[in-house]
Amino acid sequence: MAKMTLEQLVEQLQKAFGDELRAVVLYGSAAAGEHIAKRSDLNVLVLVRSLDLPLLEREAAIARAWSEAGHPPPLTLTEDEWRSSSDVFAMEYADILERNRVLFGADPFSGIRVDRKDLRLQLEREAMGKLLQLRQAILATGGDRKRLLELLEASLSTFMVIFRAVLRDRGETPSTDYEVLSRHVAQSTGVSTDAFVRVVQHVRGAQRLTKDDVPTVLSSYLAGAHQLVVYLDKQGAG
Repeated sequence: MAKMTLEQLVEQLQKAFGDELRAVVLYGSAAAGEHIAKRSDLNVLVLVRSLDLPLLEREAAIARAWSEAGHPPPLTLTEDEWRSSSDVFAMEYADILERNRVLFGADPFSGIRVDRKDLRLQLEREAMGKLLQLRQAILATGGDRKRLLELLEASLSTFMVIFRAVLRDRGETPSTDYEVLSRHVAQSTGVSTDAFVRVVQHVRGAQRLTKDDVPTVLSSYLAGAHQLVVYLDKQGAG
């Protein structure tokens, strides 16, 4: 059975929500031209006038088919929630604002802004949280190198979100290219990002990692994530 396409997703959302649907937005790597087939998700923001259980149930069937195509369920908010939550999800909003393509409806970005104080607060919390999650995930693999390699692949996009936020917090413009972005973070902060660059090259298929490469690369990757937390902590203290 053919997998749901982006166009089919929009069509199904229109049928499910009718006049309640206000906008459908593609955001993230695909909107920025960094999407890698079979490696990157297609992230979709859905904005509606109102959202109750019956409407969620209608969307659930669509989300299931979308997930079977290999993508996360749409991020679905009401218009009021969208306009009032940029302080809570500053990193996510900054990312969506910078990398988006409106697929349906009116442009929902007018008047939306991200405060750097909100960005800094979430950035410190997220960086530490992702470091802890990475350590837990490493433990959960039981040392299996195949699973560790999959962990490196899966965690990359999350750290790229953090890297972009680090540069925005410094008042710098982050690149949409993951390799350029990683090197920029290293230059600006002194944090070692060589392992992140290596994983980017692996995911792109430019220089594949083997199971024998995993211990060295993962060790540097983990160390880089820790260095980033230390850097942000020092910045906050200053």
